[in-house]
Amino acid sequence: MPKDPIGVLGRLNAASLMMITPEFYKLWSKRAKGAGKINHDLANFTIKPAYMQLDGLKIRYATGGNSDGPTVLFLSPLPQSILCYDATWSALSANTNLVALDLPGFGQSQGNISYMTFAAQSAFLQKFISELGLSDVHIVAPDVGMPVALHYILHRDHKAKSILVGTGPSVQPSADGSLVQKMIGSRFWRLVFTITGAPAFISGANQLGYLNYSPSAEEVADYVASYSGRIGPVTKWFKGYPEGLKDIDPHLETLNVPAHVFWGDQDAFLTTDNAARLHKRLPKSALTIFERCGHFCYQDKEVEFTELLRTWINNDHKLD
Repeated sequence: MPKDPIGVLGRLNAASLMMITPEFYKLWSKRAKGAGKINHDLANFTIKPAYMQLDGLKIRYATGGNSDGPTVLFLSPLPQSILCYDATWSALSANTNLVALDLPGFGQSQGNISYMTFAAQSAFLQKFISELGLSDVHIVAPDVGMPVALHYILHRDHKAKSILVGTGPSVQPSADGSLVQKMIGSRFWRLVFTITGAPAFISGANQLGYLNYSPSAEEVADYVASYSGRIGPVTKWFKGYPEGLKDIDPHLETLNVPAHVFWGDQDAFLTTDNAARLHKRLPKSALTIFERCGHFCYQDKEVEFTELLRTWINNDHKLD
């Protein structure tokens, strides 16, 4: 078991970044004891990742659950991987056909700078869904997966039955936190994040993104391995996302599947203003704001998040 996947230098670099991040001080008193800190309990992952070759890339994905149940596809968030869904995966496995995908260039899937656009990711998602022969899919897509799912529905011959999206870009202008603004607008700060590397990137994200959850050492080690040497291309994703939103924002009123928008009320990366504006514009949508919850709400409120998925998949997506 990895004792300290972040390391001393990673912690020092993350601490330095937090000192100039106003959201860090705002959230300090709201964090539960141990939130964001690594726990060293033995992890026993239910989700079992595998690899496939697709589009010339080695792609990490997972399948499981009950093949006779409704199909749910989880897209990886940043700076995490499909392992972040393990608790929800386990809880839904008896009655749900489960699939998860580390998007190209994220998690432990291969992918270069050419995949750091919403359009490229949604084109790949279409190939992946076709390769697995999926249909009537409920797509769960927080964070960087969110604009991918939206672009896929809006511009591809999609196979989605519904989407559950949140904590990512969708509307213009996006209401972004200070760190996201730095990565979008500053070449200097993109270089800083690249130089300090994956350990600092992930450690800082944990401190800002969790108010309740404590990730395991094995989980964090997977995230560090996923993004080692890859922070540079990831920052280019942020640089390009205002341009990418031009393919999404003007079309939101035409989105033709039921959508459930979810957000943490204390999101330090993209504020809940985005959630309210998106919900208002989607023709068939529901909205859930998790209270006392950070950006990584699928873990920070994992029990409530899992129940949201369960009820949505079973009935609520009909929006009667």
